[in-house]
Amino acid sequence: MLLGSLLGFLIGIALGMLGGGGSILTVPVFVYVLHFEPKQAIGMSLFVVGVTSLAGAANYYRRQNVDFRIALLFGGAAMFATFIASHLASYISGAIQLFVFALVMLVAATLMFIRTGRRMPPLDHHTVPLTRRRMLLFASKGLGVGTLTGLVGVGGGFLIVPALVLIGNLPMKRAVGTSLLIIAMNAGVGFLAYYGKIEIAWPLMLLITAVAIGGMLLGTKLARRVPAAVLRRAFAIFLVCMAFFILYESRAVILEMVQ
Repeated sequence: MLLGSLLGFLIGIALGMLGGGGSILTVPVFVYVLHFEPKQAIGMSLFVVGVTSLAGAANYYRRQNVDFRIALLFGGAAMFATFIASHLASYISGAIQLFVFALVMLVAATLMFIRTGRRMPPLDHHTVPLTRRRMLLFASKGLGVGTLTGLVGVGGGFLIVPALVLIGNLPMKRAVGTSLLIIAMNAGVGFLAYYGKIEIAWPLMLLITAVAIGGMLLGTKLARRVPAAVLRRAFAIFLVCMAFFILYESRAVILEMVQ
């Protein structure tokens, strides 16, 4: 319980500072530290990340850093895809889900390295016109993120934030706040799809969630002081290490697929 609380606090900090990355930390914690089965880990991580993201989105909303129009468009498409993919995930073994999860982590790390070299829009508030092209791009991205959420329990913040910045031209803080709301919507549907199909350790899950919310509040404050590029680069390196660890643990599945 103590270890889970400490790691939950770190998960909240990551969500608060990056607007994503919570699921990428939570699933390995439940599997390799707390020793739950992969499907249990995915289901419970969706609850932890969903509730924590909602608390973070409320904090960003108080500073007018949430775009509800984009959240509903992007999040609506993601929720639909999450619902479908969550039911398809019941036909996939937990070991294969972890293997795919590790590949997603490598993609996330790559995107974070790329983002450190790009110039972000200024941190101001403005309304982005939702052209037909932007709406289609947001919806398609939402479908992709929702599919990942349903299959492997990834909230998708590492994909959502770049999409909001590069497609929607949102300022970074507004992109993070909007991303947190989308993750909350997405993870909520994912958890409901897993609910009833897995055994849930409610006391531990609720404890980690409560501590993660505390970490989220701290992470939001730290985000104003730590250079975003440095933070993303460090997190990307961590993701690469974790991905290779999971791939090593999943080596039996990889060998079976190759053969």
